[in-house]
Amino acid sequence: MAGRLKHQCAGEGKRLLYTTIKARLYPTPEQAELFEKTFGCCRYLWNQMLSDEQRFYSETGTHFIPTPAKYKAGAPFLKEVDNQALIQEHNKLSQAFRVFFKDPEHFGYPRFKRKKNARDSFTASNHVFDSGPTIYLTDDGIRMTKAGIVKAVFPRRPRNGWKLRRITVSRTPTGKYFCSILFQYPAKTPEMVRPTPERTIGLKYSMAHFYVADNGAIPDPPHWLRASLEKLGKLQQKIARMVPGSRNYEEAVQKYRLLHEHIANQREDFIHKESRRIANAWDAVCVRDDSLLEINQAIKLANGLEPGFGMFRICLAYKLERQGKSLLVVDRYTPTSSQCSSCGYQMPEGVSYRQKSWTCPACGAVHQREVNAAQNIKEAGLQQVLRRPKSA
Repeated sequence: MAGRLKHQCAGEGKRLLYTTIKARLYPTPEQAELFEKTFGCCRYLWNQMLSDEQRFYSETGTHFIPTPAKYKAGAPFLKEVDNQALIQEHNKLSQAFRVFFKDPEHFGYPRFKRKKNARDSFTASNHVFDSGPTIYLTDDGIRMTKAGIVKAVFPRRPRNGWKLRRITVSRTPTGKYFCSILFQYPAKTPEMVRPTPERTIGLKYSMAHFYVADNGAIPDPPHWLRASLEKLGKLQQKIARMVPGSRNYEEAVQKYRLLHEHIANQREDFIHKESRRIANAWDAVCVRDDSLLEINQAIKLANGLEPGFGMFRICLAYKLERQGKSLLVVDRYTPTSSQCSSCGYQMPEGVSYRQKSWTCPACGAVHQREVNAAQNIKEAGLQQVLRRPKSA
C-alpha cells in the first residue's frame, strides 16, 4: 500500500520519495506479549507526558514536554520495551501540539488515550550502525529490536536502492498484527504535464454512483458494499438479542469486527484501483472541494461518508503528482449543478438534487444534472490552468 507523497532534495533532477509497504505479521506468543506491553507502555507514556505538560503550563505558562527518560525510574516496566517506540511517542505528542498551535480550527487539542478506544500501535525508527541496521527484512520476516525476527507476509518486496526508515506495528480489533514499513528512495523529478481539454476529466461526487464523469462515465457501482452492509445489519440485530458477556455474544462480536474489517478492505481496494486507473488514463482531474461532512449531515436516509470519496481524492492527488499531473480542485461554492454547461445560464432558484435532468430555459439544452455538474467542474478547473503562467 503506497503512502502519500513527500519530497526532499536529492540532487539535481531528482527527489526523495517515501512509500509504505504494509505486511501481515505472525508473531509468536512471546513476541505478541512484547507487542502488547509496548502498546501499553506507549499509551501510559503519552498520558503521563500530556498530564505533566498541562500541569507545567498551568504553573508556569510555558509549554514543555518531558522526555521518556524522566519516567523510567518511577516506571521500570518502560525498560522492557524498545526505547525507540517511547522516543517516537514523545515525537508524536510534540507534533500534535505543533499542528494544534499552527491551525487550531482544523487540529484539535491532544487528548488522553483510553485503553478501550485507543488504536494499538507503536513506531520505531531504523538506525544503521557499523554492526548493521537495527531493523531489516529477511526472506520470511522482519527483524525488530527486542522482538527479534517476526514472521511476516509481504504483498511486495522493496526495490533496489530503497532505504528502510521506520516501521509502525499495529493490532486491529480482530486481533491481527500488521507492520507498515516506510521506505525512502530517489526518483527522477517528472516533467509537469500541462492540462488540455482533451486530456482532462471532471468528476462529480455522486451518492448513487460514487462519481459521475463529464463524459457520462460512471464506475461500476460497488454492489459488494451493499451486500456487506446488509450482512452487518442482520448481525447487529442478532447481537442486540444476546446476553452481553456470554460465549455466543463474544463470538458474534468477533464476527461483527471481522465483517467491519472486510468492508474497510473492500472499500480501500476499490478506491486504490479506481484512482490508479484514472491517474494513468488522464493528464488532469478536476474535482470540487465538497465538504462530505456537510453533505452527510444534510442527508437523512444515507451515509455520505460510507463510499470513501474523501480518501479517493487523496489517493488521486499523490498518484497524479508522482506522474507530473494535476488534481484541479474547484471551490465548493461554485454553482455547478444549476449552471448550464452549454450557454452558462444560471438557474435562479437552483436545481434540486432530486432532479435527474433539467432543461435550460435560455438555450433549450437538456442536461443530466450530475453530468452537467461534472462538465462545469471540468471547465472551472481548466480556467485555473489558463490563469496560471506557463512556467508554473
